[in-house]
Amino acid sequence: MELKQDLLYTEDHEWVRVEGERAYIGITDYAQKALGDIVFVDLPEVDDFLEKGDVLGAVESVKAASDIFAPVSGTVLEVNEEIMDEPGLVNSQPYESWMICVGMDSLDAVEGLLSKEAYEALLQEEE
Repeated sequence: MELKQDLLYTEDHEWVRVEGERAYIGITDYAQKALGDIVFVDLPEVDDFLEKGDVLGAVESVKAASDIFAPVSGTVLEVNEEIMDEPGLVNSQPYESWMICVGMDSLDAVEGLLSKEAYEALLQEEE
């Protein structure tokens, strides 16, 4: 399973890449493997405001459907249309296939997110 050092993670298996005041959000390699072949992605609209912990969308696979939770608060700036057209990209490229980009309402928004090492420890506890 692949993890990236430059990302932050959540206990719900989302990842966050922070670029200034922007946060790119996707699901982890662990999450996509657990779901299986992803066939549909439902995402919010640009300009929607999300509170940390809100359901921001869902992914459906041949095995299950799963909600995706907002790891930070902010306004949706971009939605990755490419994965809506080709949801399988989330399986083949989980860290390149971001779902949404959020303009964070505060740089403190990333407090409480997990480092790569803390996320690895969480995964070991879950196994």
